[in-house]
Amino acid sequence: MTMKSIPLQRAYLLLVALAVFVGCWLAPVDAPAREQINEGLKRALTTFAAARALGAVVSVAQGTQVDATPGGVGVSFAPGQAVKPLNELIEQFAAIMLAASVSFGIQLVLLNIGAHQLMSGLVCGVALAWGIARWRRGTSPRWLQSALIGLLLVRFAVPLCAVANEGVYRAFMANDYQAALSGIEKSPTAVIDATQEAPSAQEGWRERVERWLPKLPNLKATYDQILKSASEWAERIVKLIALFVLQTIVLPLVFLLVAWRLARAAIRGPTFSQATARVS
Repeated sequence: MTMKSIPLQRAYLLLVALAVFVGCWLAPVDAPAREQINEGLKRALTTFAAARALGAVVSVAQGTQVDATPGGVGVSFAPGQAVKPLNELIEQFAAIMLAASVSFGIQLVLLNIGAHQLMSGLVCGVALAWGIARWRRGTSPRWLQSALIGLLLVRFAVPLCAVANEGVYRAFMANDYQAALSGIEKSPTAVIDATQEAPSAQEGWRERVERWLPKLPNLKATYDQILKSASEWAERIVKLIALFVLQTIVLPLVFLLVAWRLARAAIRGPTFSQATARVS
């Protein structure tokens, strides 16, 4: 290291130390990150509730069975079995929404761990040790660099990723989410309107015959209407699944990789001696 590079390196060390201490103790990003993770959790839980509501109604439609025994001759069929594939898709959709809710909950736990005072003190202590080593010798042990990079990720990766994730959602996905969720929330009403009256458990065979026999010619048309609407539901379900997979898996991994590269580059620092040699 040349004499000219020493002031530059020390100024860089002071800048990094100041950024770490301000980030740990002033924590300007923790509050908005917590708010945005909570917003994501609310969206996931709302979508999960909508999926369960739709699944319950479609399950009733699937289980609809007509039993008629006029003159002692038994007739039994289940027109609702035509919606069985849709019901299975809705069950998988609800499971994915539950997993997305758990993912946001895990992010909240990690955010609370990183924002704890003990974690901030540990990060600052290791950063101080790293800075002293670099100040005195121009370099620091590899294990100390690795420890500091890991602690920086624990402290800052989750809140920074949460803020960036929410920014991407609001810029590119919010409108699609609202439109798809609105369609899913209205779907149970559409199913009930299409199926109209379902047999209750208290009905005897005579009441069922009296109510169902006049409607038998229209049963196929009724469930054709359900299946026709189901194609729109499936499209909305797939869109919502894609949005939440992006928000809870793809984007967090991308932002975590970016955060790791930035932390590693900041701790390793620029090569001032080489840069000074080229200038001279």
